[in-house]
Amino acid sequence: MTDATSTATTGADFVVVANRLLVDLERLPDGTQRRKSSPGGLVTALEPFLRSRHGAWVGWPGVPDSEVEPIADGDITLHPVTLSSAELTDYYEGFSNATLWPLYHDVVAPPVFHRHWWNAYVQVNERFATATAKVAGNGATVWVQDYQLQLVPRMLRRLRPDLRIGFFLHIPFPPVELFMQLPWRTELVRGLLGADLVGFQLAGGAQNFLFLARRLAGMSATKSAVGMGTRPGQVTVGDRTVRVGAFPISIDATALDKLARSRPIRQRAAEIRDELGNPATIVLGVDRLDYTKGIDVRLRALDELYAENRISADDVVMVQLATPSRERVEHYQRMRNDIEQAVSRINGEFGRVGHPAVHYLHQSMPRNELTSLFVAADVMLVTPVRDGMNLVAKEYVACRNDLSGTLVLSEFAGAAAELTSAFLVNPHDLDGIKNAIEAAITVDHEEGRRRMRALRRQVMTHDVQRWARSFLAALSAL
Repeated sequence: MTDATSTATTGADFVVVANRLLVDLERLPDGTQRRKSSPGGLVTALEPFLRSRHGAWVGWPGVPDSEVEPIADGDITLHPVTLSSAELTDYYEGFSNATLWPLYHDVVAPPVFHRHWWNAYVQVNERFATATAKVAGNGATVWVQDYQLQLVPRMLRRLRPDLRIGFFLHIPFPPVELFMQLPWRTELVRGLLGADLVGFQLAGGAQNFLFLARRLAGMSATKSAVGMGTRPGQVTVGDRTVRVGAFPISIDATALDKLARSRPIRQRAAEIRDELGNPATIVLGVDRLDYTKGIDVRLRALDELYAENRISADDVVMVQLATPSRERVEHYQRMRNDIEQAVSRINGEFGRVGHPAVHYLHQSMPRNELTSLFVAADVMLVTPVRDGMNLVAKEYVACRNDLSGTLVLSEFAGAAAELTSAFLVNPHDLDGIKNAIEAAITVDHEEGRRRMRALRRQVMTHDVQRWARSFLAALSAL
């Protein structure tokens, strides 16, 4: 406690705590390291707040077993937290992504419960809490991000009771009966209750958490007023009141809209259509390669639509971008093989020389190229079996300033609560997906424009800055 409080008077007024820093370190083949910017929605949302308040960002720099000094980035200071290779395996690949990730995504894959993974998770969360306590100024606001750091709020409050602490979960929070499978369920709930404000993507997640706070932690909780645009629910923890609510995240819609209107992007979009053979319809999927994203289901639907002659590969082609993810994990390796076999099967049966039916890319893509794809595509398929929000759906909409294009969206993506004018589908209903894809391809021009106009109204109004402002305003009001 003494070490933490001794620096409080000179520390940052606003601190973001996340698993990763907003820049990554890369270890090059010659053993040297270089810094690489890792911009994302979270960085876009919080960078203005950080710079205006000379804030700090606490996170892992992306390279294991490396002691890295704090990095000054203009008005922001980056404070790296060291992870060993063993901790990366047990805390991150293990407990975070083989235990919590599948559990929180409706047990799409079986979660694995290992005690040594849990011990590593506790140890790493303690290290993040200690680092944050040393960085934060007296009475500072600290915003902890996501499922990898759910114990940090309570640990940090013990070290620094003067801080105002917020926590936001970017992925779904599971139904009570699934969460109860977790052997360390009470510890996680108590960890989150260390915050002053706990935010979720949807009201359902907030309600689940309020129930668990009452059942597992013995807290008094009210849940009658949880939801978007309403007063948060409350949990009484000793002499403190913890607020719990829904704050659906979004994107920097204005910046993306401006980029999509630019001449280089429009020209590149036209080139993409030409490279694909100028088909009547381009169908697009953009996902991280993950079993929750439903890539296999949409490929099966497309396969059957071709086989039933409801669409033709001469007129309708698909581009599927699958960004590499967790490549050291065996489950992900098997999934990649299955998807690539499905693509080969479709192209073998329905493609022709020089004109495959499905163009599959297993790679990361620069922002401008991805935006050009959004502009080029006529139909966007977003079909996860479970997703906290899914910002790709919103990014596609932000790029459709001419009101063309249609969106097929899973009911089980958080974005479906807002993007109700999309073609909504149950990702477990193969015939329903097929019908929705066909409807999206053949939609009447005016009907398509009406749908996209409504989607854009929602996305352009409820942007990522509004999300950050609303959460931080709720936190500062406590």
